[in-house]
Amino acid sequence: MKIRICDAILALNPTAQVSCSDNDVNNIEWLENTPVIANDIILAKQAELQQIEDNKVAQEIANKQSALTKLSALGLTEAEIKSIIG
Repeated sequence: MKIRICDAILALNPTAQVSCSDNDVNNIEWLENTPVIANDIILAKQAELQQIEDNKVAQEIANKQSALTKLSALGLTEAEIKSIIG
């Protein structure tokens, strides 16, 4: 999943009222007297959140591969493994 600019803003300020266009840090409209957050802070938070998301996806892939390896080591065929996991 790609982390959007608005996701980063809401992570920094959960009550922020903003409008984000084209996922561009230069196209943010701050609404309802929401305090403006500097672009570099938003981009840093976006990068941090993206790294967390990427790590989560990588861990899910590693967990699946580990499970498949363990099932195979138990003697299950590829067809049997596929029937279990779908």
